[in-house]
Amino acid sequence: MTGVTAASTSSALTSHQVWVRIRGLLLALLVLVVAGIALATVRSGDQHGLLDPRSADRYGSRAVAELLKERGVSVRVVTTLDNATAAVGPDTTLLVTSPNLLAPHQQSELRAATDSSAGRTVLLAAGPPSVRTLVPGVRAKSAGPVATRSPECSLPAARSAGDVETGGYGYASDGLDTIGCFPSGGLPTVLLLEQGAGDTVLLGSPDLLRNDRLANQGNASLALQLLGSRPHLVWYLPSLADTSAAAENEGAEGASTSDDRSFADLIPQGWLWGTLQLSLAIVLAAIWRARRLGPLVAERLPVAIRASESTEGRARLYRKANARDRAAESLRSATRTRLAPLIGVPPRDAHSPSVLVPAVPARLGSTDDSLQTLLFGPAPSDDAALVRLADQLDTLEREVRTS
Repeated sequence: MTGVTAASTSSALTSHQVWVRIRGLLLALLVLVVAGIALATVRSGDQHGLLDPRSADRYGSRAVAELLKERGVSVRVVTTLDNATAAVGPDTTLLVTSPNLLAPHQQSELRAATDSSAGRTVLLAAGPPSVRTLVPGVRAKSAGPVATRSPECSLPAARSAGDVETGGYGYASDGLDTIGCFPSGGLPTVLLLEQGAGDTVLLGSPDLLRNDRLANQGNASLALQLLGSRPHLVWYLPSLADTSAAAENEGAEGASTSDDRSFADLIPQGWLWGTLQLSLAIVLAAIWRARRLGPLVAERLPVAIRASESTEGRARLYRKANARDRAAESLRSATRTRLAPLIGVPPRDAHSPSVLVPAVPARLGSTDDSLQTLLFGPAPSDDAALVRLADQLDTLEREVRTS
């Protein structure tokens, strides 16, 4: 095509340009990944061996287990329901560290085994679904955070222990033979339920058994008395790997208990923290990208375009937008720029009415009061007036050039 030549450069981005554009984003992603791995590494051991009598870290329970052994109480750790139910008996205390992890049918089997054992069962932080199955007639409600509370009951173990750090869940019973201690919000956070020859103890929070809290207040005294009342202690740590958890319970009791669990109960707590981190990362990435927006950079066009085509295209855009003011100002500005050197006006004063307007009649040797309106007047009212303005500007420029 005549007048059109190929540009010397391609419109496609080079590999260097692509790298310059994405290297910041890749660096940010790398920092996020490294930070996530570091955070996971640091926090991976925070709750290692939670309530495990073999663990000596802050969340473990090795301290209370060793104290019980010194007092002649044997401590046996089990991780399956079959081993836990097989070990119960009148001379045994069964400690269930996480009853809420048990499936409904597991809770039913555990209840059946403990009811006939005549021993003691200690349930730690049992929530509403598990309490309804394991201890019928007892209701569990939130009792607030763990804090130091006084016994306020007649239970000898609680009175001798004195103030203890309890909280988590509070328990209410309906017409049962119970003793409630360490109340919070009107509900006891430690509940002893007599069941024939045996009994069941509900602890609203397991924190008093942790290594880092055992020495606080009367935590150790209460723990030793509740767990050391029998010569044998079976420490049951429910595990998700227990094969009995995979068995399906088709009974009505299991189905009704499962239905009581909401969707929010099934979401791990870590997902909330992960979602907050992801949202923060998205916001930071958006801010980072927004700050990179700078002034427009002129790039070479892939083809050369005729000046007449550019002028015609811009004129059509002005007409489509009815921008007669912009079109008139463009015409006047171009005319003033071309007139200034012809009449001896510096380029910096080309758009100054007080300098340019008097210089034009001096060059032409005549006076014309309409020059002010012609060169600096208002926008035309219609298209016809715009055409007349263009003709008048052309005539004025021609007269100056030929004078």
